[in-house]
Amino acid sequence: MCNDLGGWGKGFVVAISRRWPEPENAFRRWHRERAGNDFGLGATQLVQVRPDLWVANMVGQHGIRRGSAGPPVRYDAIDKCLHTVAEDAVRLSASVHMPRIGCGLAGGRWERVEPLIVAAFCECDVPTTVYDFD
Repeated sequence: MCNDLGGWGKGFVVAISRRWPEPENAFRRWHRERAGNDFGLGATQLVQVRPDLWVANMVGQHGIRRGSAGPPVRYDAIDKCLHTVAEDAVRLSASVHMPRIGCGLAGGRWERVEPLIVAAFCECDVPTTVYDFD
């Protein structure tokens, strides 16, 4: 999951960048050119990294720090992103694999995120695996 400031460099995205440079490059370009595209909370960018593998850059976090409005996580934006990814997964006949998005640096709670995942992917019969990382 990504933030709406265009920041990239902490959390799970670091592992993505080590493996494939395309998602970070695409995200940074998407943010840089945001005046002419759909970049913002709730937007999703699908980036192909292999013929059979895509990475979804999902903007579900407002800023990067906890403030007076609470943690950066935005559940409504995550919900919108997940439904977009579900539509893409159905179109591509793909399965979905992800960490517990929104529950690390974004400050979200898994008991709020998990039902969003279930609603987005299980209702469309998209095979989904969520991984726990140390």
